[in-house]
Amino acid sequence: MLPFWLAKPERGWCPFKRPGVDAFLEHLAKFYEIVVYSDQMNMCVDPVCERLDANHYIRCRLSRGTFKAKHGSSQDFIVSAHAFDSSLQPENCVPIKPYKLETDDTALLDLIPFLEYIARNSPADIRQVLQSYERKYIAKEFLERSKEYQR
Repeated sequence: MLPFWLAKPERGWCPFKRPGVDAFLEHLAKFYEIVVYSDQMNMCVDPVCERLDANHYIRCRLSRGTFKAKHGSSQDFIVSAHAFDSSLQPENCVPIKPYKLETDDTALLDLIPFLEYIARNSPADIRQVLQSYERKYIAKEFLERSKEYQR
């Protein structure tokens, strides 16, 4: 499931756009090549991405059967609500809280400062940075560390 959308079967599998996704994509496209991966078939992923990303910030769409990676790169990371449960590279995962149609959800926007910091500082190995967060929700922990550093 894309971290930006939620589809409910009782509503006819209508996708719901997560708050902040437009700003998230627009801002981070300045720093990253954005790739969307879903375990759904391409015929399901493409229409969602078309509606999600009218400005074409997503550079690549990968779906079930089109992607088989066994080892994460030292520069790649995955933003996912199920980062540690379903990833082949848990050491490359940036966890984000699952979206459950909350109108006040800010999870994507909260993650921007951390991801921009990473892009601007270019650590040699992103996996070491992520490991330092000990599988916590990084956005909140990054904010706390930043406040402490400024003191």
